[in-house]
Amino acid sequence: MAHKKIHLATKICITCKKPFTWRKKWERNWDEVRYCGEKCRRNKLKKERDE
Repeated sequence: MAHKKIHLATKICITCKKPFTWRKKWERNWDEVRYCGEKCRRNKLKKERDE
């Protein structure tokens, strides 16, 4: 029987506005995670300047 990950927590990325799910590497600081990945985290400054 395969393990299904349907119960994982989700958030919305503040840069790209797309949903992303919990990852094992974010286990200790899930409350502070705001970006879906490194690319969005790097592009946060561009988005702030454009607004």
